[in-house]
Amino acid sequence: MTNATTRLRQQPGWRVLGAAVDPYHIRKSRYCNIKWLGYHRRARAALRGASAKSGGLKRAQAERLPPGPDAPDLGGLILKTAFLGLTLAVFLTPAFAGDYHPLDASKLPEPKRTKLGLYLSAPEAYKMKAEGGDKVLLIDVRTKGEFEFVGHPAVADQNIPYMEIDDPAGWDNKKNIYAMSPNSDFVSAVATLAARAHVDKTSAIILMCRSGDRSSPATNLLQQAGYTRVYSVTDGFEGDMSPDGRRDVNGWKNAGLPWTYKMTDSQAYLR
Repeated sequence: MTNATTRLRQQPGWRVLGAAVDPYHIRKSRYCNIKWLGYHRRARAALRGASAKSGGLKRAQAERLPPGPDAPDLGGLILKTAFLGLTLAVFLTPAFAGDYHPLDASKLPEPKRTKLGLYLSAPEAYKMKAEGGDKVLLIDVRTKGEFEFVGHPAVADQNIPYMEIDDPAGWDNKKNIYAMSPNSDFVSAVATLAARAHVDKTSAIILMCRSGDRSSPATNLLQQAGYTRVYSVTDGFEGDMSPDGRRDVNGWKNAGLPWTYKMTDSQAYLR
């Protein structure tokens, strides 16, 4: 038995037996079992010495001894902490979803205003969806490409584009982007989703685009079709542009709300 292994054996709460054990796996098991936290550092140092001197497997195996009367129940503490964290996540997430940003509709730029005058920030939209569940529809009105490749809210019911890139592609010289045209199937697709979800025209519907410029005219279109509770998310999924030319001001992503790249066939717009 090496001197390093002897030193390990002398640590209180340890017993070393004659069996070949890889020191790496001893370390991975948190230096076998520690009777008291104060021995942790000394046990680690002893094992380092044993590993360095042997250059391979050591004739050592640590056997767990019952903890002393004053040793903390670490396993129970970890389980209790995990359970408490899970409980708080389940019950408090809807109430504290991201930062809460009350809206002053009078300060909204004209392109973001709607005839219904119903607005939500991204955190408010998440809270409404979390509390309303299936009775509240969250529709992402961006293009199919944005929905799939930029990401989308994890709780989105469906992607129904309000506008789509022209096919064949054209160029918008004013905005310096691909030319886009309104989706003539938009209202019909929303009606199909509403029927599938068993909601009517008086139910809450949330529309979200990139930053609120497309969700507002989409809201007006649904209002003309008889829908009475359509909310526009004014900061959208990516948020407004900062002076640096980045979308890092607000929006769903920047608020730390749940989003994903994964999508299902029920979320996809297949027309």
